[in-house]
Amino acid sequence: IWAISPSNMPGSLSSLSESVSLPGPLYPISGTISSRSDDGSSPAISLLRSFNYFGHSYSQIYVNHNGDLTFTGPYYSYTPQQFPMYGSTDIIAPFWTDLDNRGNGNIYYVQYTSGSLLQQVTQDINTYFPALNFQANWIFIATWHEVAYFPMTGTRTTFQAVLTTNGQYSFVLMNYGSIASTSRSIQAGYDTISSSHHFTIPGSLSSNATGPNSAFSLGSNVNIPGRWAFRVDHGSLVCHFNGKRTESLRLFFCKTEPMYHGNR
Repeated sequence: IWAISPSNMPGSLSSLSESVSLPGPLYPISGTISSRSDDGSSPAISLLRSFNYFGHSYSQIYVNHNGDLTFTGPYYSYTPQQFPMYGSTDIIAPFWTDLDNRGNGNIYYVQYTSGSLLQQVTQDINTYFPALNFQANWIFIATWHEVAYFPMTGTRTTFQAVLTTNGQYSFVLMNYGSIASTSRSIQAGYDTISSSHHFTIPGSLSSNATGPNSAFSLGSNVNIPGRWAFRVDHGSLVCHFNGKRTESLRLFFCKTEPMYHGNR
């Protein structure tokens, strides 16, 4: 369990007047709280480091209340679509569905360029991608903490998207805490403009996505239940996982428990 207080959070843009304990693979919460609005979004957030997402360098990001991140503008859609969408949007979607933060729960975002959490993320990335000798110089964390499904159902679901870079390599982590049951559809993963690169976390758009046996919380591609890690700076068809290197023509496979696959 992570327990953190504002005085222990160096490098954040703003602080909370509370401590938050989080289970499992989640990193600490701190930072700006997004406004309460159904199908809303944060304002444009200027990034302290540019982020290379499959060949596009971005200097801003939007935290969209319905469980995803976009770069060129807010994304208000509450109806998840299956990846690949073959659309015009670069999107990182840890949990795209119809969420509602007007009642319980908060949506946080924060950046770091120094501090102990930067070192923790560096260590984690090097564990998952040991051939790269990665040293993070920036982290962006968006956390949907105990947010309800629409319409203000009182349910509580917690998950994170974590972006990090060293100026050359870029990574996205998706961390899952408690996922409340719902009959709503959930899409988790990422997609790119024209879907040249995309990935869907197993369990998306199925009844296995939520509840105490959520495929997102129990599954992993890095042997840590509830955590999924992706390199996103290029479109290599090479998958590095726990020191193993696997190549294929269009699909990559990382053998873990459970096995997952995607098109990068």
